[in-house]
Amino acid sequence: MNLQILVGTMSGNAESVAQAIQMDCADLVESIDVTLMDTVDLSVFDEDRAQHTLYLICTSTYGSGDVPDNAQALLSAFSADPRYLGHVYYGVIALGDESYGDTFAGGGRKFDAALQDVGAHRVLDLFIHDACSDVIAEEAGVAWCREWLPAALAAHPVNQAANAA
Repeated sequence: MNLQILVGTMSGNAESVAQAIQMDCADLVESIDVTLMDTVDLSVFDEDRAQHTLYLICTSTYGSGDVPDNAQALLSAFSADPRYLGHVYYGVIALGDESYGDTFAGGGRKFDAALQDVGAHRVLDLFIHDACSDVIAEEAGVAWCREWLPAALAAHPVNQAANAA
């Protein structure tokens, strides 16, 4: 099973978290690819690919709850070109600043809502990191991912079928 981390970032923080996961969680899956969102479209979720891939959305929040510039086209594609993604199993790491109140971690929450709307399966709750906390985002993201990945692997239909055989 592969892990595809799709990164939405303005300042590089989300990319740094994704790269830490790529380095520290490589023992849990066959491969981990980190891809900036501005280099992909909805075809990244194609059914053939999703049979052997788990998806992790790792995004910061920009402004008042918006997704970063490099993530806007991908997020917009969910409503502009809706397609059923019931074959997709994913998790979300949402970075933000709690002082923004209701829009805190809005980038990740928007991706989660968009994926839910097209039938994708979220595994576990979102991991939300507050930039104002004393917790280092990379360390916390890796710790969360080491819990999330086994749950996501167990939930994926390919692994369920293999375990049933």
